[in-house]
Amino acid sequence: MEIEAAKKLINRHVQGHADFMSRAAEGDRYYRVKNDIIYRPPKHRETEQEAGNPLRSADNKIPFSFYQLLVNQKAGYMFTAPPLFDVGNDGLNKTVAEDLGDRYAQKVKELCINASNAGVAWLHYWLDEAEGFAYGVVPSYQIIPVWSRKLDKKLLAVLRVYTDFDENGDEWDIYEYWTDTVCEAFRKRGSETFDGLTYYPMFTDFYTAGLTDADYRLLHNWGRVPFIPFFNNNIATRDLDAVKGLIDTYDKTFSGFVDDLEDIQEVILVLTNYGGQDMKQFLSDLKYYKSIQVDSAGDGDRSGVSTLNIDIPVEARDKLLELTRKAIFDTGQGIDPQQQGIDSTSGEAMKFLYALLEIKAGLMETEFRIGLAELVRAICRAHGQEAGQIIQTWTRTSIRNDAELAGMCKNSVGIVSKKTILKNHPFVEDAEKELEQIEKETREEMETMNSYGIDLPSADEGGEEDV
Repeated sequence: MEIEAAKKLINRHVQGHADFMSRAAEGDRYYRVKNDIIYRPPKHRETEQEAGNPLRSADNKIPFSFYQLLVNQKAGYMFTAPPLFDVGNDGLNKTVAEDLGDRYAQKVKELCINASNAGVAWLHYWLDEAEGFAYGVVPSYQIIPVWSRKLDKKLLAVLRVYTDFDENGDEWDIYEYWTDTVCEAFRKRGSETFDGLTYYPMFTDFYTAGLTDADYRLLHNWGRVPFIPFFNNNIATRDLDAVKGLIDTYDKTFSGFVDDLEDIQEVILVLTNYGGQDMKQFLSDLKYYKSIQVDSAGDGDRSGVSTLNIDIPVEARDKLLELTRKAIFDTGQGIDPQQQGIDSTSGEAMKFLYALLEIKAGLMETEFRIGLAELVRAICRAHGQEAGQIIQTWTRTSIRNDAELAGMCKNSVGIVSKKTILKNHPFVEDAEKELEQIEKETREEMETMNSYGIDLPSADEGGEEDV
């Protein structure tokens, strides 16, 4: 790509990306419990009179982690036991599991959190010379996708934008433009305009295969853009949109309540024509003599000590906090850990607590199935094979009746395949390994019995195994 064409292309796409970056950063900030109330300007210093008011000096800013809890509930519910894949070939299944690696569960959970915060998460895959197939989660705010205008909304290209520093400590804006055949890298100094955009020879440090005579250009043979989107739901909105106003209301109400408790005592002593010199003397006389000196101006004078009681509307605030908390978990489609009335509820009945969370999880699962299937197919292509239908097994981490599930599996013997039963058995995490273990134990048992001269009937002769 000519540098002038690159300037126009990058400038056009970057201009419309600022709003997405701002929303993604806000979602990440609330997930880290850096709510808006922390950055609220001092509320009692707007005028000199208010700034000097000794009764209104407290200014608490207390954020609550409701949003973090809602996102973590979804991530834990869906991905504590990450999805498993079956491509119809046992050998290829092992290859897929090996390439997904030990950090697969961590990465898919990170995708869930990023999608919840930004509306979409992104995964990039490549071939590593030492490890083979590799993949990683890219921060959502770094990715600017280029979609086709057709109804299938095919991903035509990806512009990745991020900041880096050179050996001198100078800041650079890096631009990687990925298509289905090539990636080209550009950069400019952080303080410069796009007129200062130049080619960036970055690939010599990381790649050897795929390099052309230009070290800013990397060729690949994936046949598609090696980035996969994972949308949060069918309309690609973030989870914060539904609850931000309610969380801000709760933060402000609770913080204001704490301010009132600090600023206003239950009883305020009002001194009229006090004859002493200062408050220290007043407190000393009151404690020692049980009396104080006041100056009277004659009949009708109201000199003396009186009390001023200020009532804080505790009941109204409690009700507001209660309603706001309930609304947060209702609109955020989560589970309130303080929900009452479930102490004696059976395990099956408690599943109804997950109704709203299951709706939210179902919307994400639909979108994530597409992305994960593309990831599995990319792994198969990296090994020179094509995957047909991919069966995905998703497991929810929630309260369940294991005895009932085990009974259903036992009653399904002879009706559905042994592999399907094992995939749904509460004690089995990996159906492939469990099948291998069953076969191993069966062989060992037969060898032991044969050593005693006992002939065991084969499965074809009516032998049956319980799962």
